[in-house]
Amino acid sequence: MDIRAEIRTVRYDHPDAVALTERVQQEYVLRYGEPDATPMDPAHFDPPNGLFLVCYLDGDPVATGGWRAKDASPDGHEDGDAELKRMFVVPEARGRGLARRVLAELETSAATAGRRRMVLETGELQPEAISLYTSCGYTPVAKFGVYRDAPLSVHLGRPLTGVGALPERSEAR
Repeated sequence: MDIRAEIRTVRYDHPDAVALTERVQQEYVLRYGEPDATPMDPAHFDPPNGLFLVCYLDGDPVATGGWRAKDASPDGHEDGDAELKRMFVVPEARGRGLARRVLAELETSAATAGRRRMVLETGELQPEAISLYTSCGYTPVAKFGVYRDAPLSVHLGRPLTGVGALPERSEAR
């Protein structure tokens, strides 16, 4: 873990979150030929029903991730789910444990908010993401969401029971 890294809670429409979201969308275009079509709304990530984080390294925004509350639905969610969205680390900051640190903080905040399970969808063309999630205890779950029928889609989840105390972080608005 890089000690120069600082994780801040921001709104999904914060300028740094928007810039990083645009970069992750560009990565999806490179890997899959199109951006992620999942409907997103900044209000989905407002506490207590969600959270969005930006990680700064030496003051520069380099990583992001968020979760939003989901409950039982016809598309595969269960009561108490937190859906992980927009996990991303810029290429020049990869390999420093930042994604793992953001993920841990997101899991802790979701558990603190009463969510019972973290779920996510990623794709076969993102082996680095799959490796991160499986190394953190994520296993296959029922497919859900916009990409539930997509052939390259991978759906993973992990119970949030026993997740640790939330580390301190600064607030940015």
